[in-house]
Amino acid sequence: MSRFLIALVLGLAAAASGCGVATSTDSVSSTAAASAAESPLLVVHKSPTCGCCSLWVDHMKQAGFRAEIQLSDNVEPVKRRVGVPAGYGSCHTAEVGGYFVEGHVPAEDVQRLLKERPDALGLTVPGMPMGSPGMEVPSGEVRPYTVFLVHRDGTVSPFAEHGSR
Repeated sequence: MSRFLIALVLGLAAAASGCGVATSTDSVSSTAAASAAESPLLVVHKSPTCGCCSLWVDHMKQAGFRAEIQLSDNVEPVKRRVGVPAGYGSCHTAEVGGYFVEGHVPAEDVQRLLKERPDALGLTVPGMPMGSPGMEVPSGEVRPYTVFLVHRDGTVSPFAEHGSR
């Protein structure tokens, strides 16, 4: 019983003095914080009213990305600055690891881009394909769509295919 009282008194004294005692939850929290700091940061430029863009950001966060949202009623200047080719735009533009990510690109494709590090400007999914991340429908249907790699000269080539053809 006396050991219990000593431990209790020491614990109360430590708490009163502002000292923290590391617990397993503290260590899990610090590991999670370190992991979050190492996860890729997406800077997402989107309209304040676009719901599908917010759903795409949620998809990316679930895949381990951190997100910083830049709200704008006009993201066209960002698209021009990063090099999104005419006809390959969508509703939002993100920047991550020196690349742009235009539209509803799946997280797995962005992860592959960051792993392979091709000499390119970024990835794009033109339009808003049904079933792509952020554009899911209750039936679960995914209409076929292509994720394009945008090369530094502005040309594009297929990077990934999604949905059944």
